[in-house]
Amino acid sequence: MATRPSEARSRLLGTASQIFYAEGIHAVGVDRIVAEAKVTRATFYRHFPGKEDLVLAYLQSVDEAIRAQVHGAVSGDLSAGDTVRAVATTIADGIQSPGFRGCAFLNAVAEYPDPDSPVHQLILAHRQWFHDTMHTLLARVHETKAEAAAQHFVMLRDGAMAAGCLFDPAQICDTFLRGVDGLVTTHGARGSD
Repeated sequence: MATRPSEARSRLLGTASQIFYAEGIHAVGVDRIVAEAKVTRATFYRHFPGKEDLVLAYLQSVDEAIRAQVHGAVSGDLSAGDTVRAVATTIADGIQSPGFRGCAFLNAVAEYPDPDSPVHQLILAHRQWFHDTMHTLLARVHETKAEAAAQHFVMLRDGAMAAGCLFDPAQICDTFLRGVDGLVTTHGARGSD
């Protein structure tokens, strides 16, 4: 039986997640997180040996949320192409949500460029999972060149996530969804080339 995380740990993680996403990771110190979560430093260090551990927990929670969204889109009774479109719709919904500030993973990797960093490794693992998931879904649309189609989808997503916090999110999402629709249509019509 899994134990529930303590209220203090949940508060620390929730507070850090909001601040890290809104302001960046390196810009925020442990003292601020402790103060805003209304816990002591000792409580912080009891749950997270260091700030990097908190950053990893933050990104793991984002990863879990994205996996749940994708799973929700995939678990429906849709055609393969409509399943890919449903995943794209969940992404578009996120871009249009209040406080959207881009992809948490792309934001974090800009702050952790060292490929040997545990944070960087977690980001790569998440992105590999997402790519593999899209590859699997697009292979159901049409097996030929599903790898290229998955890369195309991920690039469309990355572009929409970056542009969605700079420009009109509704227009960005419309462009993104039309791009995904075109990708699915073109990929499904590939034949055996």
